[in-house]
Amino acid sequence: MSRRPVSMSVMAVGLALTLGLRAAAQAPAQPAQPAPTPQQPGAHGEPPPPPRPAGQEELPRFPAHQRPPASPELLERGKAQYAGICSACHGADARGGQLGGPNLLRSQLVLDDKDGELIVPVVQNGRPGPPPMPPLPMAVDDVKAVAAWLHSLQAQGTNQGGPPPGPETELNILIGNAKAGETFFAAQCASCHSTSGDLQGLATRVSSPMALQNMWVSGGVARPRGARRAGPPRQSKPVTATVTLASGEKISGRLARLDDFLVTIVLEDGTTRTMPRKGASPKIEVQDPLTKHRELLGVLSNANMHDVTAFLSTLK
Repeated sequence: MSRRPVSMSVMAVGLALTLGLRAAAQAPAQPAQPAPTPQQPGAHGEPPPPPRPAGQEELPRFPAHQRPPASPELLERGKAQYAGICSACHGADARGGQLGGPNLLRSQLVLDDKDGELIVPVVQNGRPGPPPMPPLPMAVDDVKAVAAWLHSLQAQGTNQGGPPPGPETELNILIGNAKAGETFFAAQCASCHSTSGDLQGLATRVSSPMALQNMWVSGGVARPRGARRAGPPRQSKPVTATVTLASGEKISGRLARLDDFLVTIVLEDGTTRTMPRKGASPKIEVQDPLTKHRELLGVLSNANMHDVTAFLSTLK
């Protein structure tokens, strides 16, 4: 049998394999790379937040267990301040109130706040809406007390929006001067309301002094005792508007929509009419029954609210 010559290509492959194995044997061993660690979920099982863009500072976060416990006296002070000034907008249990204020137990700003440093500027300077929040005349120490009380609710497991644990407690807010409240009412409220008209027997139509205070501060409707509230709070009168077109035609009715581009009016027959907006054209005059109530939020003191509530509690 004759032997065939080995091709040069086969020899080259064999030489390359030999050199490769020899180099691998002489190279120092590389440490094994650890497998990538999966991102851990957050404390409540939610996925971790995405990384912030470069140069953007991350706000400090202060979970409830990292805040020093507040004294019972501070919490009681914050609870009273909240009930008198904040509850009409944000609700008696901080989950949202009649004037459309947001749920503070789920507010990221409240969650990130430690000792009022994020909450104080919002309370004292206000913020745009909707709904807008006017600046409130509260001392820094009072705002910090409210912040401590809100943090205490979150620490009790209410940061998912549930009510505070345990039975609902009713604060005694009938501590004002009814005579002073009558004087304030005559100066600020009598132009729209009458104790012998729409407010006659008011104290018998609400479930508690707290509900009465929230009702008159927000301008909501007094419901009979025991009545359940379904849906958003109602106003005694709807928001209306008059639109004056370039031709001079006037369209009036209930205001259904108003933004930078459109205005929609509900006419008396139930039909709607939508008109485009461009700057100040057409002219729009809005009649909102709650305007005065919103303006009062910026000037009402604790004493004013307690005094007027004490006065209205006598209307039986």
